[in-house]
Amino acid sequence: MNEFIHNNRLYYNPIEFAMAHIGGTWKIPILRCLRNGAMRYGDLKLAIPRISHKMLITQLRELEDKKMLTRHTFNEKPPRVEYRLTALAQQALPVIDQLAEYGIALMKEAGIDS
Repeated sequence: MNEFIHNNRLYYNPIEFAMAHIGGTWKIPILRCLRNGAMRYGDLKLAIPRISHKMLITQLRELEDKKMLTRHTFNEKPPRVEYRLTALAQQALPVIDQLAEYGIALMKEAGIDS
């Protein structure tokens, strides 16, 4: 496949483009947390304990910009916000599951307990 430009960024192949959506340290854990339904910010923070508040906010915004999740603000006091996967993110879950299985196999090969 030929290289292409999307949003002023050069991509060399479709894998690189996909990883721009789900790659990095925190996007996949966030997507996996949301796989069973909407979650509030505080619940996500508890489910991913090593992520900083700044990083969680940044990653949620990036996923929202890439149309991987939606953010719903309820008109309540105090305000309540929920995050939910979009259909685009739902399509990524089988790929993420396969990556997890591959990672576990690599860990076993290296003698690492999972």
